[in-house]
Amino acid sequence: MTSEIMLYVGSGVIILWGLAHIVPTKAVVRGFGQLSSDNKLIITMEWIAEGLTLCFVGALVLVVTVAVGTQGVASLYVFRACAIMLIALAVLSLFTGAQTSVMPMKICPFVKGSVALLFFVASIIGGSGV
Repeated sequence: MTSEIMLYVGSGVIILWGLAHIVPTKAVVRGFGQLSSDNKLIITMEWIAEGLTLCFVGALVLVVTVAVGTQGVASLYVFRACAIMLIALAVLSLFTGAQTSVMPMKICPFVKGSVALLFFVASIIGGSGV
């Protein structure tokens, strides 16, 4: 039961964080100032892509948890693969966005890393120890 709660909380947090990326996209792109139309499109695409990736990771963990639970080997691999993906994104954010003066960008590695930790610990306590 504890592992499921950790997975649900982590999924909810990372889905909300993904939506928080997507919703203000237009304002974020405007914040870069004068850009060529190509650069605007590239920044827009990348900003939305990260938000969609975060939503997908959260939704995948949520759907697997609801549909098949935490005991199966496949579930454990999904939870751990999602944790690894979030760690990779957290490291990327740590060396890029967190170096800016924008507060949400500074806390991004912490959010991603915390959810990754929830997913990984939940996979250990809820699974068969794979």
